[in-house]
Amino acid sequence: MAETAEVSTAAGTPEKTGHRTEKIGLVTSTKMDKTIVVSVEMRKAHPKYKRVVKSNKKFYAHDEQNSARIGDQVRIRESRPLSKLKRWTLEEIVRRSSLSLSEAAPAAK
Repeated sequence: MAETAEVSTAAGTPEKTGHRTEKIGLVTSTKMDKTIVVSVEMRKAHPKYKRVVKSNKKFYAHDEQNSARIGDQVRIRESRPLSKLKRWTLEEIVRRSSLSLSEAAPAAK
């Protein structure tokens, strides 16, 4: 399967040819085991009024190592259905939250 095959376009930017979409969002919950809830903000122009409208959507993603914390910015990738609601897997943690770093410090002592 060529799921992650990359093709370079004329501009030189890599373009994914697979059918698995990727999204970037903020982790809003880590209360479940090996599962995170990621909130993705989407902005699109209103069809009639052309004003930019924000909308949020929550995605349940599989986090094998339980490495993500609340407030982290993460990249998730579409996958096969893993449970009733989980259809995404955690690809990488783009940016750690300063909130999660301050919570981890007292636990290390």
